[in-house]
Amino acid sequence: MADDLLVARGLVVSYGRHAGPAVLHGVDIHVGKGETVGIVGESGSGKTTLGRALLGLVKPATGSVVFDGNDITTLDERARRPLRRRMQMIFQDPMSSLNPRHTIGRILTEPVLLHGVARDRQTALALVYGVLDRVGLSRETVDRYSYELSGGQRQRVGIARAVVLRPDFVLADEIVSGLDVSTQAQVLRLLKELTGEMHLALAFISHDLSVVRSICQRVVVMREGRVVEEGPCERVFAAPQAAYTRMLIDAIPLPTVDPGWLTRGASVEATTTA
Repeated sequence: MADDLLVARGLVVSYGRHAGPAVLHGVDIHVGKGETVGIVGESGSGKTTLGRALLGLVKPATGSVVFDGNDITTLDERARRPLRRRMQMIFQDPMSSLNPRHTIGRILTEPVLLHGVARDRQTALALVYGVLDRVGLSRETVDRYSYELSGGQRQRVGIARAVVLRPDFVLADEIVSGLDVSTQAQVLRLLKELTGEMHLALAFISHDLSVVRSICQRVVVMREGRVVEEGPCERVFAAPQAAYTRMLIDAIPLPTVDPGWLTRGASVEATTTA
């Protein structure tokens, strides 16, 4: 489609020195500009490997990844560097992805300076303050360390680190799986608002369909390294075509769509700290 930002065709990924068993088997996926696409499946379905292949963190044995009309499949790290600002990732475990020896201020300003989003440290800090305001963290957070923050606060820092670079595409990998339900709702509501405000394309990896259907327009269902079903969330959840998709839907804790749970969960934010 003309408005696709990221298109992958026929991705095959194998791990191991001698090209062991394939983890991905000819996967096709596309993410439109400003679109949020859920990638779901059980553990071992290949969804995280797919995400890393889209970002160039693992190289496919065959297949292609096209970003904004350019084939980026075989780019080396030097050629890929200009894309790093435009393609960002929010990690599952923010504690392990945030350097405990650096302040949050340093973690957020250094990428801004490295990618030339700001000319000097003062301008970079101003940008960081603005993003902290937007993700619901106080400006004093710049002087704190990751181990001084709660899980929800660390995940907000992870979101801030991704969006402060003004990317076009963000991959979020199981980013709320370790959070309680109330904090999940706060983080998901924030992410949904930011993707709309910034017209971000988002690939949202999760094993939880109840989370995916609350923020995604389209869903891709994976099993054993293959796409077994994909389509608009409304259609897939109402009338799944694949038996595996029906099994996943039967297993989720919310049997009916409840569009208000994000708002109700986020309202706790007024009385508690994420």
